[in-house]
Amino acid sequence: MNINITEVIENVLDRSKWVKWKFSDLVENVVEKVVPKDSGLDHYIGLKHLDTGSLKIRRFGETESLIGDKLKIYKGDLIFAKRNSYLKRVAIAEFDAVASAHALVLRPNSENVNPDLLPFFMMSEKFWQRAIEISVGSLSPTINWKVLAKQEFLLPPKDQQAQLAKLLWAMDEVVEKEKDVLEKTEIIKKSLIKKFISLEENWTKYKIKDLMTFNYGSALKESERIEGENHVVTSSGIQGTHNKFKTEGPGIVVGRKGNVGQVTWVEQNFWTTDTAYYILINKEFKHIPLKFFYYLLIGANLKKYSIATAVPGLNRDDALLTNIFLPSDKEIKSYLNKFDNIDMKLKDIFYKISSSLSLQKSIINQIF
Repeated sequence: MNINITEVIENVLDRSKWVKWKFSDLVENVVEKVVPKDSGLDHYIGLKHLDTGSLKIRRFGETESLIGDKLKIYKGDLIFAKRNSYLKRVAIAEFDAVASAHALVLRPNSENVNPDLLPFFMMSEKFWQRAIEISVGSLSPTINWKVLAKQEFLLPPKDQQAQLAKLLWAMDEVVEKEKDVLEKTEIIKKSLIKKFISLEENWTKYKIKDLMTFNYGSALKESERIEGENHVVTSSGIQGTHNKFKTEGPGIVVGRKGNVGQVTWVEQNFWTTDTAYYILINKEFKHIPLKFFYYLLIGANLKKYSIATAVPGLNRDDALLTNIFLPSDKEIKSYLNKFDNIDMKLKDIFYKISSSLSLQKSIINQIF
């Protein structure tokens, strides 16, 4: 990045020349309603497609199955999640699409603000603190446009905004490139895992119950936990520690209630709570490294055996009847080496993304 970050920030820290604007002077609230199936547009952007701290939309829904009027969003518009404002979600449409009616479609007013800078201002803590303050409702706090429109914010002079935007977009490009690498690496990992549920030449077919047992965890309230060296594992994964354990690590835990079918690898001794199962491998397969069964269970996609109740539960009987395929012991070792390499790469990528996002967030908040 050939930009002196410190110099750029120092140039705008003198806020005596900053200009106060009402939010409605910076953006137009575009309300163009469409019937999705008649809109001629294929992509739908719902609130679930927006990621906190990211201006890029990486996934979409389809318009065919949508019911009721939605909003039309044009390339370059901002989609702003007005519901559940504490999640701080705003993104830029890269092409025309259908947007959720629980969002605001905002179009920058280029006379008053640089359209390239505005999205980063809307990612700042100063903006979100105000947005959250004016939200109404306890279950799903929602922002009212008329109230948001009246809010006043200070922005640097127009002649400084382009330089700031250049800096912030250069940083964002670094983050997004790292996310692209992450996405591609995860695709490679998923393609390897999928092989365990598809018939490969010379692989042996089993049912999960032939290889292992799913065993109930034991209740352990948060108030009863005493911080210690052993992991506490729920259906959501590792959730704290305890001074006692039920199972020696390493081990595998599968979500039973709530996060149905989630598979967690636990490196050290652990206590599985009653919302999950811990896995024990049958005697005749104990020669196979335990970590292999972790990947195998991920590939089995046990989430599809969720029982639709108030609190979703795993149908253990159906899960145990899932067909999977095992390669030879030699191939198992080869696959584990591949997974180890991929996991090490993923860990490195996650660290880079985390560091870049932290720096980006820090700079945005220093500026605004």
